[in-house]
Amino acid sequence: MNPSRRDFVALGVGALAVASLPRALRRPDRLVRRRIPAMGTIAEVAVRHRDEAWAQRAIDAALAELRRVDRTMTRFRPDSDVGRLNASAAGSPVTVGEDTRFVLAASRAWAQASEGRFDPCLGRAAQLWSPSTRREPPAEAEIRAYAGGGLWHALEVDAGGARLHDPRAAVDLGGIAKGFGVDAAARALRDHGVFHALVNVGGDLVALGVAGDGEPWRIGVRAPEDPTTVVRVLDVSDRAIATSGDYLQYFEYRGRRYHHLLDPRTGAPRRTPMRSLTIEAEQCLEADVAATTLFGASPAEASRVLTRAASGARIVHTL
Repeated sequence: MNPSRRDFVALGVGALAVASLPRALRRPDRLVRRRIPAMGTIAEVAVRHRDEAWAQRAIDAALAELRRVDRTMTRFRPDSDVGRLNASAAGSPVTVGEDTRFVLAASRAWAQASEGRFDPCLGRAAQLWSPSTRREPPAEAEIRAYAGGGLWHALEVDAGGARLHDPRAAVDLGGIAKGFGVDAAARALRDHGVFHALVNVGGDLVALGVAGDGEPWRIGVRAPEDPTTVVRVLDVSDRAIATSGDYLQYFEYRGRRYHHLLDPRTGAPRRTPMRSLTIEAEQCLEADVAATTLFGASPAEASRVLTRAASGARIVHTL
């Protein structure tokens, strides 16, 4: 039987919910948690620790990492690494930070491993289809400008920075940077001596340690049709979870849903009966990009991509 909504606490936004803390843990440990807007969604950090002041300092450090990653990798700020790269003339080198270079290189690796199913250079197409501003599909001529796949080939990353060789290409790290930010926040918690905690940014989540008495954290996957309902419960400890779905960012036009997960081959939202895909991995970067890449993929294609790019990751739920 699926758990009821009462079995889950408010910690959990987007596609995931987190089970309430077992009664046995309420003393002597405390669950200290905080929620802020970050990375275009809501970020939540919960720490299990005896010392509330210590936990609050650790949460400060974790949230600072999320803000830093957002500040440097968002495409919505002209002064971010990505914003400066997108504003540069085709072929011009742009100096970016070490973490940005790492995520750009990982994006290229996933694009290659997935044969273009993941493309970090669809920023202009993402802007064209943005559910926050769009109420009907764009004109066919506008869509065709970004169709055909392969824009990721325009991205070059080296020790000094990055450059784009095609004026149609604009970097959008929305399918991978959030996961990297969650990993960075989790590292900050560990650096502060916190080993039992959760970091959740809009459904990209890392579970550290256990909820208590050796029990893993219980993570609920929300139903696409009703976000108050949990359709699958996962036991997670020292692993990452990410879910992609068509029900969080979308607009509807003439009976069809147009979501934010674009197909690089068509330059338009992917057409698939799949509603939700959940990935478990060692790192949240891997879970995040895998969920984005494999949404709508066949089981054989998904297996092939994971074997190439993240052999330790696995699909844990589809709907």
